[in-house]
Amino acid sequence: MYSLLRRALFALPAETSHELSLDMLGALERLNLLGLAAPAVPSAPVQVMGLTFDNPVGLAAGLDKNGDYFNALGALGFGFVEIGTVTPRPQPGNPKPRLFRLPEQEAIINRMGFNNLGIDHLVDQVRRRRYGGVLGINIGKNAVTPVENAVDDYLIGMAGAYPHADYITVNISSPNTPGLRSLQFGDSLHRLLAPLKQSQESLTRKHGRQVPLAIKIAPDMNDEEIAATAKVLLDEGIDGVIATNTTIGRDGVEQSPLASETGGLSGAPLMAKSTAVIRVLAESLSGRIPIIGVGGITSGDDAAEKIRAGASLVQIYSGFIYRGPALIADAVEAIRAMEN
Repeated sequence: MYSLLRRALFALPAETSHELSLDMLGALERLNLLGLAAPAVPSAPVQVMGLTFDNPVGLAAGLDKNGDYFNALGALGFGFVEIGTVTPRPQPGNPKPRLFRLPEQEAIINRMGFNNLGIDHLVDQVRRRRYGGVLGINIGKNAVTPVENAVDDYLIGMAGAYPHADYITVNISSPNTPGLRSLQFGDSLHRLLAPLKQSQESLTRKHGRQVPLAIKIAPDMNDEEIAATAKVLLDEGIDGVIATNTTIGRDGVEQSPLASETGGLSGAPLMAKSTAVIRVLAESLSGRIPIIGVGGITSGDDAAEKIRAGASLVQIYSGFIYRGPALIADAVEAIRAMEN
């Protein structure tokens, strides 16, 4: 059924089909018809970052930037849903076209640029929460904010998201906001994370609960850089790390006429690179910080491989676009089979 729907959606411009798909899911959820759109997902509870997840397969940030559709997406069977990236103030993102499908490679290139309606809109949507699973909120900085002042934007986003999120992700690895990835390294990372941890402590006292703080990193670091980043995460007491964001590389899509488009590459070609980062990260962290593995999962076996590499949870995005909701159950079942 999904293959037929995908054929129709892929006949439209990528961003148009993205918006139409979400509108359809929202309508089906309001009509209580989402059971027709996805197979049942087996129960596979797991505890990570002090939270209980119904299953270890989540939706990565980027699909629902504004929190408009997470109730419907969660009803498909995800163990957790991450919304955003959201910035303090609304911003339009980069000029269109900015989203490109590469079907032969099961890949996507995007240079969206954190297009979103701002933290206040997202919070208004989350207040209407019906989804009972774990909800993550992914925060970023506005494009006009100088990178040296980025922490100010993250503190605003964190304060707004904190009362409503089950965990918060700090996105410092998108390739589509100039200078953002420089925050992943050395003193820059320390200067960012120290005030965020202080804010977490203050917000915990204010709201009477601790919301875990995760950091999302890029796949384009070498082993030494990954190990150095891991040390900073340990030093600052970060609660989780998401590996990885999209890549600026073009391995696996060199022959595509779209390979020259700027932006981050996701989908099947990212699988090996992302998993390699997870392995190095897991070795560097020695189990002291849990890893959420994301990047290139298009089958249940891919999801299980991320877990074998050292991840505690996985997220899907591009694979969900290409394979549909059935990928959720396939991934959960493959992880269960691997662990039994």
